Amino acid sequence: MSLFKARDWWSTLLGEKEEFDQGCLCVADVDNSGSGQDKVIVGSYMGYLRIFNPHPVKAGDEVQAEDLLLEVQLREPILQVEVGKFVSGTEGLHLAVLHCRKLCVYAVSGTLGNVEHGNQYQIKLMYEHNLQRTACNMTYGPFGGVKGRDLICIQSMDGMLMLFEQESYAFGRFLPGFLLPGPLAYSSRTDSFITVSSCQQVESYKYQVLAFATDADERQEAEQQKLGSGKRLAVDWVLNIGEQALDICVVSFNHGVSSVFVLGERNFFCLKDNGQIRFMKKLDYSPSCFIPYCSVQEGTINTLIGNHSKMLNVYQDVTLKWATQLPHIPVSVKVANFQDLKGVIVTLSDDGHLQCSYLGTDPSLFQAPKVDSREINYEEMNAEMKELQKIIREATRTQDILPESEKQGDLTVTAEVSPDLDAESQAIDSEVKAEAVPSVTVKITIQSRVAVQKPSLAVCVQAPLAVTCDQFLFDDLEPDSSETVVLSVFLKGNCSPSELEGNCMVSYNIPTDLNPEGIPRVAQCSFSLPLRLVCFPAQPSKAATHKLTLDTNKPPVTFLTIFPDFVDASEGDQANALGFQFLTGSKTTLLASKTSQRYRIQSDQLEDLWLVVKELTRRLEEHFKKQSCKDFACTFSGSIPLQEYFELIDRHFELRLNAEKYQELLSERAVQFRAIERRLLTRFKDKTPAPLQHLDTLLEGTFREVIALADAAEENQANLFQAFTKLKSATHLVIMLISLWQKLSTDQVAILEATFLPLAEDTQELGWEETVDAAVSYLLRTCLSKSSKEQALTLSSQLCMPKDTSRLKKNITLFCDRLAKGGRLSLSTDSATQQAAVLPGGCATIPESDLEERAVILGSAGALSAHGQITKQKSQP
Repeated sequence: MSLFKARDWWSTLLGEKEEFDQGCLCVADVDNSGSGQDKVIVGSYMGYLRIFNPHPVKAGDEVQAEDLLLEVQLREPILQVEVGKFVSGTEGLHLAVLHCRKLCVYAVSGTLGNVEHGNQYQIKLMYEHNLQRTACNMTYGPFGGVKGRDLICIQSMDGMLMLFEQESYAFGRFLPGFLLPGPLAYSSRTDSFITVSSCQQVESYKYQVLAFATDADERQEAEQQKLGSGKRLAVDWVLNIGEQALDICVVSFNHGVSSVFVLGERNFFCLKDNGQIRFMKKLDYSPSCFIPYCSVQEGTINTLIGNHSKMLNVYQDVTLKWATQLPHIPVSVKVANFQDLKGVIVTLSDDGHLQCSYLGTDPSLFQAPKVDSREINYEEMNAEMKELQKIIREATRTQDILPESEKQGDLTVTAEVSPDLDAESQAIDSEVKAEAVPSVTVKITIQSRVAVQKPSLAVCVQAPLAVTCDQFLFDDLEPDSSETVVLSVFLKGNCSPSELEGNCMVSYNIPTDLNPEGIPRVAQCSFSLPLRLVCFPAQPSKAATHKLTLDTNKPPVTFLTIFPDFVDASEGDQANALGFQFLTGSKTTLLASKTSQRYRIQSDQLEDLWLVVKELTRRLEEHFKKQSCKDFACTFSGSIPLQEYFELIDRHFELRLNAEKYQELLSERAVQFRAIERRLLTRFKDKTPAPLQHLDTLLEGTFREVIALADAAEENQANLFQAFTKLKSATHLVIMLISLWQKLSTDQVAILEATFLPLAEDTQELGWEETVDAAVSYLLRTCLSKSSKEQALTLSSQLCMPKDTSRLKKNITLFCDRLAKGGRLSLSTDSATQQAAVLPGGCATIPESDLEERAVILGSAGALSAHGQITKQKSQP
């Protein structure tokens, strides 16, 4: 028995499949019995009105038939029920029931019974008001300071406050700037209505302002209810709370102080009469309802707050005093007095669970049974311990997390790329301007060993590559069954890709005895695309702007052997030059030396060298591996093309700055466009026509500017994507050259890739420049640092777009210089020399010695004596 569970005093379930909400619950002495005992009034959206008088023999008893005083169906949904002095000529309490298009006021009375069935209760309709607008909620009180009676204010769905002086309609006023209705409450101390608008701000309107905010005479009041015309209302005070409100309650437990309580979606506010915040409480849960009530301590107020975790929390101001568990999620909570028990908590759920409970604890009568003592067999325990230790050692040695069956794979996916291009290209909607855009077929096979539910296949290739179909859905697979799909890959964007690879991912569910719906699993594989997909053979070019030379430790291999798909067989082994014409228009040439063990790659574009260099090294490794040659090595002893790489960085950063400027200009023109629209709408709504004063011309001109800016921003976005793709290709090339230059290990190359290629996509919020700058600065501060002074530097806590790229280029140059001087990349932290740190959110400039500062200023040629500018000369034939 839980200590913090609400003690059930009386409960019942209302109807079948009925719905209830916040205003459907009310507690009051509605039958004017004078005993001080409250009755529970509940209305449902199905139109049922019920009145209960709980009086269990003992706490937790089931509901008795005589507990239900009255049940009647009103045929219309009941939005809200309230009890007050709503009938003129008497101060007795009456029941007000709000329907969508009607307000009804009833008198509840009881007749003493002479038989065992007890008293009989009935309701009598005193008056009703048919509403011109759909109602949302209502509040009541002595509006205007009247004595001995309550007036009713109804808020409609379109923002009109309709006020009724008991049997007669008084007036209606529209709330300014209305969009959606919010909670509504009345403060008798300030004689004002308080609501929360769609602007997420609490607003207060004086009753006197509502009453006099009209320019119509008394004879037109009947038309005012239909037309709703009148002067604009002036708000008394406004408080921005920054969230939507669930409920508002105004309490005044002493005559001197009145408080306005507002329950938001994540916060709980207590306001003064003038709108100032008295206190607020940030909630770590999602609330559903609340009610303030008087506290035993003077100067404080207790509040009950229910939440969607079936909890009811008791706060004294902002201090949590008690938390209790409810059997349902409450949508409304009240505090009532029954018989001799005061302060009973009445809660109602949306599906009709009505419960009266109290806080406290009941003594636990449970006693733990005695455990049968038995003698310990130490030999059996030692044998069991040894067996467990053996299992632990085996698991630690193999590092197997998944069982053997799961390691083998319940479902496998394989991708087979066709060795030849498609005879008839499947390219669709390609932006490439070439005469023919080739495509290659990829055959994907899914093999299942067990029963599989809801398998789906997703195929992903990096833009500008595209596939003819990237999503496939299959029926449930039987054990030892397979599915095969065929698709084509082609170049869609008008730029060369940075990777010729793709991924296949299959998501599926495996049903089990405990989970028939299935356990979600994922299987994936990758595939490589041929170079012929993005380029075709062409005549070699003798002149080029960018040139790279790769050294090997083996004699040169003929191009007919390693590039049979690009070399004509009629040329035989004499071909030592090979041309690659990319579909996007650029050309790359590959030259093999006849006297030395070198290969030269040259092109007019730096980024176009990457795919050819990667393909050359891959094919050379595969060729010598087939010949069982294990000592093949490829090195680079030339200069790292940093300056050309920096030009691509500057171009990409310039387009990012342009995108930011276009966004600002678009925002300004959009604000101007909306302002002109508002003025035009005001002119059109005016009853007396007025000249437009060229507002239509200004609107048309602004519209054209918005369209032109949007087109320019879209074009800049396309250019930015191409620039980022070229930057990724050049980055791949620089990483490979650095790895060949310094003969880095696989782990060090992985660190390089994580440093320079952290993003798959480039956005304005998080761009390539600031991310790489942070990563490079971290490496310079840790594994490539020269002194403890650099390690002690603190980096900024957030990433933001830099003003320029000077610091990034300086850090990259310094990074290469540190590697040239013997620095080694490592993420392991030595406690004696390095600080334990995580990847920073920003970076600061690394201060260097005077010699290094001078070297950086002079450029990479000075910082890298043997690795300076890339050579620009014509190749010898």
